[in-house]
Amino acid sequence: MSVELSPGNVSMAQLEALFRSGSHFRVSVGAMRGVEAAVGRLEAAVAKGEALYGVNTGFGKLASVRIPDADLATLQRNIVLSHSAGFGKPMPANVVRLVIALKCISLGRGASAVRPLVIERLQQMVASDVIPVVPEKGSVGASGDLAPLAHVAAVLIGEGEAFYKGVRMPAGRAMQEAGIDPVVLQAKEGLALLNGTQVSTAFALVGLFDAWQLSINSLVTTALSIDAAMGSSTPFRDEIHTSRGHRGQVDAARIVRGMLAGSEIRESHRGDDLRVQDPYCLRCAPQVVGACLDQLRHAGEVLRIEANAVTDNPLVLSDGEVVSGGNFHAEPVGLAADAIALAVSEVGSISQRRIALLVDPSLSFGLPAFLSANPGLQSGLMIAEVTSAAIMSENRALANPRTVDSTPTSANQEDHVSMACHAGRRLLEMNENLSAIIGIEAMSAAQGIEYRAPLQTSDALRQVIGRIRDVSPRLDQDRQVDGDIASMATLCASAPLAPEIEGATIGEAMA
Repeated sequence: MSVELSPGNVSMAQLEALFRSGSHFRVSVGAMRGVEAAVGRLEAAVAKGEALYGVNTGFGKLASVRIPDADLATLQRNIVLSHSAGFGKPMPANVVRLVIALKCISLGRGASAVRPLVIERLQQMVASDVIPVVPEKGSVGASGDLAPLAHVAAVLIGEGEAFYKGVRMPAGRAMQEAGIDPVVLQAKEGLALLNGTQVSTAFALVGLFDAWQLSINSLVTTALSIDAAMGSSTPFRDEIHTSRGHRGQVDAARIVRGMLAGSEIRESHRGDDLRVQDPYCLRCAPQVVGACLDQLRHAGEVLRIEANAVTDNPLVLSDGEVVSGGNFHAEPVGLAADAIALAVSEVGSISQRRIALLVDPSLSFGLPAFLSANPGLQSGLMIAEVTSAAIMSENRALANPRTVDSTPTSANQEDHVSMACHAGRRLLEMNENLSAIIGIEAMSAAQGIEYRAPLQTSDALRQVIGRIRDVSPRLDQDRQVDGDIASMATLCASAPLAPEIEGATIGEAMA
C-alpha cells in the first residue's frame, strides 16, 4: 500500500500510519510540478553569476569561498561525504523511513530546488526496503540535522552503508540489488538533503506517538487500580471536570469513568466509604494525566507544522530570489520534545505511586502485603514495585530539558543550537521505561482485583484483565517476574489496552 502525501497538508494520522505500518509513500503529483518549477528558478539565479550560499560557495564558516561553475556538482557530493560524520548505533529502520518521508514532504514544498528525480529516488529506496545506516548521534539540531541526514543522502548517491531487506551491506551494492540507480547530485541538492530538521522531528514524533498511547493506557490502569483499592468513582463525575474546562482533564475523567461503569466492586462500597477522599494518585489522575494529554496535543500541533515545513537553507522563493534564512534551527522541535519528556515523566510518576499504594497494606484497603498469597513466606510483587521506582527515577533524570544546553559550533558561526535531535531521541528510552511502569501497575491492579472475588469488576476491565493474563499469569506462588514485566511492557507499548476508547492514538485525537 502507498500513501499519497500532500506537502503542507500531511496529517498526524498519516504520519503515525507511515511509522507504524511501514507503508510506502508518494509525494502528490501536484506538488512535484512545483518542485520542477523551483529548479528552473534556481538555474536562472545561477546563470546571473551571483554568489549563492551552498550553491556556488562553501558552507558554514567557508561561505565566503567562491566555487567555480565546473566544480558545483563536486561541491554537492563533497558536502554529503564530509558531513557523514555520525557516531553510535544505527537508528531504528522505522525511524529512518519516517525521516525519509519527512524529507520528501519538505522537498515537495518546492522551495528547495531539487529535481523531482531526487524525491522519486528517495521514495523508491523506501519502497524497495533500502534503509540507510544512520548513526543516531551527531546532530546539534541547527544548521539542520547535518550528520544523520548526510548518511541518508550518502546512500542516495551510492555511498555509505544500507540495510537491504534487513541485511547490512555497502550502499552501492544495496542500490544495485534493489535495481535503483544512484543519483548524481546537481547544484544545491546535496545541501538541501542535509539541511533540515527531519531527524529531530522524526524522533520527536515517534516519542509523541508512543507517549500518547501509553498515557491513554495509563488511564485504563488507573481504573484497574481504583477498583483494586476499592476507591471511589465520584471524583470522575463529568461536571467536576467541565467546570474547570481543560480538554485533557475532561477526556481523562471520561475514560476512567467509562472503564469503571458497572463494577460490582465499586457498588459494594458506594455510600459507606470509609475514606472520604482517596489519595491523589487515584483521585487526581484526570488532573495530572489530563494535563499531560494537553501538553502532548500541543506538542503534536507543533510537530505537525514542522513535518510539513520547509526547513533547509537557502530557499528559492516564488519570485526567483535565493535567500538565506534560518528555518533549519530546530528550536520548535526541541521545545516540543522537552514538553513530551515532562509529560512522559509525570505519567510514570503518578502510575508508580498507584503501584506503591497497591502493595502497601496500610493503604490498599484490605489487600495482602505486596499482593502476595502468603506474605512473609512469599514476597509477591515487592521487588516489581522497586523496579518501577528505579525506572521512574531514571525518567525524571531523562526529563531534564535539552534545549537549554546550547553550545557554539562551526567556528562560532553557528553560535546557538537547539539540541533537538537528542531531545527527541531520549524519548524512545523514556517511553520504554514508561511502558514497564504501566505494565507493572497493570499486573499489580489485576492481582488486586482478583483478591476482591467474588465481587467482579466492570465488563470493560474484565476484558483488560484477560489481555493481561494472556501474557502474565496470576501470581499465586513466588516466581521470577522479569519475563512478565517485559511482556507487559510490550503489551502496553504495542496496542491500546482498551481498543474501544476514542482517541487512543494521537492521530485520532488530532483529527
